Amino acid sequence: MKCRAKKPVTRSLLVRALWFSAAAALTLNPALTPVVAAEATATPVVTSGSAKTRFLALGIGKSVIIDLPREAKDVLVADPKIANAVIRSAQRAYIIGAAVGQTNVVFFDADGQQIAAYDIAVKRDLNGVRAALRQAFPGIQIEGVGDGVILTGSASSPIEAQQAGEVATRLVGGADKVVNSIVVRGRDQVMLKVTVAEVRRDIIKQLGVDLSATLNNGSTIVKFNNTNPFTANNSPLVPSNGLGTQFGSPLSVQAILRAMESAGVVRTLAEPNLTAISGESATFISGGEFPIPTGVTCQPTAAGGIGNCVQTVSYKKFGISLNFTPVVLTEGRISLRVMTEVSEVSSENSLTGGAGGTTIPSIKTRRAETTLEIPSGGSMAMAGLIQEQTKQAVNGLPGVDSLPILGQLFRSQDFVSNQTELMVLVTPYVVRAVTQKELSRPDDGFAPASDSQSTLLAQINRVYGIAARIDPVGAYQANFGFIID
Repeated sequence: MKCRAKKPVTRSLLVRALWFSAAAALTLNPALTPVVAAEATATPVVTSGSAKTRFLALGIGKSVIIDLPREAKDVLVADPKIANAVIRSAQRAYIIGAAVGQTNVVFFDADGQQIAAYDIAVKRDLNGVRAALRQAFPGIQIEGVGDGVILTGSASSPIEAQQAGEVATRLVGGADKVVNSIVVRGRDQVMLKVTVAEVRRDIIKQLGVDLSATLNNGSTIVKFNNTNPFTANNSPLVPSNGLGTQFGSPLSVQAILRAMESAGVVRTLAEPNLTAISGESATFISGGEFPIPTGVTCQPTAAGGIGNCVQTVSYKKFGISLNFTPVVLTEGRISLRVMTEVSEVSSENSLTGGAGGTTIPSIKTRRAETTLEIPSGGSMAMAGLIQEQTKQAVNGLPGVDSLPILGQLFRSQDFVSNQTELMVLVTPYVVRAVTQKELSRPDDGFAPASDSQSTLLAQINRVYGIAARIDPVGAYQANFGFIID
């Protein structure tokens, strides 16, 4: 009887048997997937493939077709909740995105060798959002990052970048899921020119007669005194002295005639100019502060008495101020938030008090604040005021003051008319930087007068001409000494 020796089991057949056993266990029990994957990764046979790992991005519910270089017998998906792989033929597979996240898919052949490996990133499906942004904002791109999105690219203005962020927020479903990294290219600069012009006309007319009479008859003295006030202006323009006329004795009559007319015109013009970057605020202030007494502070002495006392004051600001925030909406159109104020110290409504008769002045203020939209180079009346006030009063001795001619001796009358016209104009410009030689300063062209010109002709300066040019001293000129437009 012959005995046939058994052939030794080769290493390749043993490895193949182990691999098919593991694959069969994976097929029968899907719950063992992580364990088998870990064991397969640790097995030298599985990691011996030379295929490179590729990156693949998918949208939720989207699929991609994978053509394999050779026949595949098995596939490994690290997290089936994120993506799923289906082998439909020997060399073709489908990868389907299921949820937002990251996983990897590895394909193996019949020998357990790695055919292909893919790192899968499942993101939001941004094709619709991307198409909408591309149509409205051509220079802006959107990419998914995890559960959110990021906006990149450039915009022509901050408003365009903000609008793109709002569109993406509405389409994605939440501001916390949008990262706006849009760069604003070439932010515009806006120069604002504000003109505050005011003309005030005041007219006061006063006419009155003050009579005083004294009658002496022996030991009897009869006195008559009639002084009529000016109630429209609350005070006479001239005091009641120096114009009296007295008639003989024993009857003494004195009459004082008070007649005065006052007319005045006040013109106020302020033109502050300020430049700021679109979207930023700028402030301009030109003025000062004046003190106002607030009280007296005394230091106590060691004996409990009152020591040195010091007057305490506070300071109030006055002058010209301008604050504005420009935003360039589209080419040549500007949105402005403007606040302008012109204030000055005035004697009107002032207070006089204290032991030293300290006079506390008041502040006359013109202020305007608003938000408006103007094209570059256009002007708009931001605020305006036309005010006219007329007051007239007649004061006299009842009964006598109504006489046709003589009644004028027993009454006074004054007439007050105040007219104010105020206008605030704003003009914005989109500006660009220029070279220094294209700018002029207020002192360009100024040259002090020589001693002979100052002594003989009373000239203060020689020439106030164009910028960066000083004309030579010539013959006598009619206009000199001031800046003349």
